[in-house]
Amino acid sequence: MKLAAPFIQLPLLFDAPALAAEVAVLGESVWMPHPQGFPGNSMLPLIAVDGDPANENFAGAMRPTASLLACPYLMRVMASMGVTLGRTRLMRLSGHAEVTRHADQGYYWADRVRIHVPIVTQPTVRFECGDSHVNMAAGECWIFDTWRQHRVLNDAEDSRIHLVVDTVGGDRFWGLVGSGRDHAGRAFSGAWSPDRIAPLAGFEPRLLFETVNVPVVMTPWEITSRIGFLIGDAVPHPALPALRQAAAQFCRHWQALWAAYGESSQGWPAYRQAIEMYMQQVNELGKAVILQNELLFASAMFTLVGKVAVTGGGKVSTSDYPTPSLASAAKAAPAMRAPDPRFERPIFIVSSPRSGSTLLFETLARAPGVYTIGGESHAVIEGMPELSPTSNGLDSNRLTAAEATPEVAAALRQRFDAALTDRAGLPPPAGRIRMLEKTPKNSLRVPFMRALFEEAVFVYLYRDPREVMGSMIEAWQSGRFRTYPDLPGWQGLPWSLLLTPGWRQLSGRDLGEIVAHQWETMTRLLLDDLAELPRERLVIARYDRLVADPAAEIARVCTQVGLGWDQPISGSLPLARHTISQPGPEKWRRHAGLIEPQLERLSATMARAERFAAI
Repeated sequence: MKLAAPFIQLPLLFDAPALAAEVAVLGESVWMPHPQGFPGNSMLPLIAVDGDPANENFAGAMRPTASLLACPYLMRVMASMGVTLGRTRLMRLSGHAEVTRHADQGYYWADRVRIHVPIVTQPTVRFECGDSHVNMAAGECWIFDTWRQHRVLNDAEDSRIHLVVDTVGGDRFWGLVGSGRDHAGRAFSGAWSPDRIAPLAGFEPRLLFETVNVPVVMTPWEITSRIGFLIGDAVPHPALPALRQAAAQFCRHWQALWAAYGESSQGWPAYRQAIEMYMQQVNELGKAVILQNELLFASAMFTLVGKVAVTGGGKVSTSDYPTPSLASAAKAAPAMRAPDPRFERPIFIVSSPRSGSTLLFETLARAPGVYTIGGESHAVIEGMPELSPTSNGLDSNRLTAAEATPEVAAALRQRFDAALTDRAGLPPPAGRIRMLEKTPKNSLRVPFMRALFEEAVFVYLYRDPREVMGSMIEAWQSGRFRTYPDLPGWQGLPWSLLLTPGWRQLSGRDLGEIVAHQWETMTRLLLDDLAELPRERLVIARYDRLVADPAAEIARVCTQVGLGWDQPISGSLPLARHTISQPGPEKWRRHAGLIEPQLERLSATMARAERFAAI
């Protein structure tokens, strides 16, 4: 929520040692990795949808978890705030860790204040918001402007634990805000006089939990308010008049639909069509517009409006797309560029090796008007000495924008163009064309490909990591996927599949550990890179859906990447060309002895990938 001040301290003081003692009794087993997998960050859910600590959804009835019910003083603390309680957690930041700089642009946070109560902390912990910073002392109660860029630094050895409450507030709460003070200690009204809320034996707090949080269909009044807020928060730009006109037309249309249908399911198709058309206008007109808090206008419009304007009663999950800042915006949309003269929104399938990307690629290659090089681009890319790990010290397949020099970019674009054909084997005509590319090594090259192809769209294909690692082990053992068989100093099976950073430390190690390192390193770097994309240039595909209902998944992906589809799909898709043995969800158990010992150390990245691919 946007506030008048970066920080506001509420006139409440709590017994931090008593809270810490309650938390300590809960033990370590109830703590979970941070949803985004940030190093050193962990959480303990206290209020979640249906009281399920594993449920990261924002839509649904919020209820206390078993952990909260075991903590009477924590419940007394919450009751003293006078709020309707939304999602609430304990957030732990280990020593020498940080919450990286970001702004909260998700729909759930637009109308919710985030309350912090430090339970375990140190004087050196620094909370920054905008141009201000504060040390929140143990037992204090703070809110801050989540719409501004903010971060937290813990440069001490010990962990920091905060109670973090998301809430729309309440009558008593806003009275407390009016009696608060800013981070410099200046009281807003009268003398500073905080209430001390001590533990009270036998106290049974009456807590009020939110049950309505995400609309089935946004009302025209909410639509108008949210769009007006974003346009009003934009940095002056020549595109704003056109954006205002498009918004006015869209809001009038939405109001007409609301008058006809309200929330009725009969109107959902019309609502979805309207919001999709409006978001296309936003993406076209507003791609270079930046908000005052450094976020991309189009990205914020998607998360605050486009994503939830009509949910049809569905769940809205935690967004794993970190909010792009001005630094990434400068690369994503520095100006209204002229269209790429040759490659119109080229499509790159990115995933770990053995995730089913060949199956997806071979299917999408049957779409009309799509051009491919017919297979993977190892020779096209690594045939250039500047881009081959055998010519640059064998570090890895990682490529960034720094390697995309003008000379390299021009040469590689020409190499791709010369090899392209359509589904009938015909070369492309003059003018702009749609290219489809799939090479697992490109999952380490997203920044490089963005620099080469400014309109690039990335399709992230997710598959259960255990299935992926089982198939990767099978690939290594088969000897059919040897990519760098003569790595200097390497001991073990000849190197197979993509070459990941840090490969030298794996020499002589167990094959399960090698494959786990390949999967985790690639996935972590890939998700970091995809998180920097404008939302409209990222599409999620899932292997389980591709196998279970290929017609529906291919139709959905084609719609999102802007491809036509004229091929009937009945039953299962044929096996991909690189298949070694019949796939199956339990096939990985053939290699369980190699995979299962790795799962605990991979858990944070596995959970992050699953959330990222939630659709």
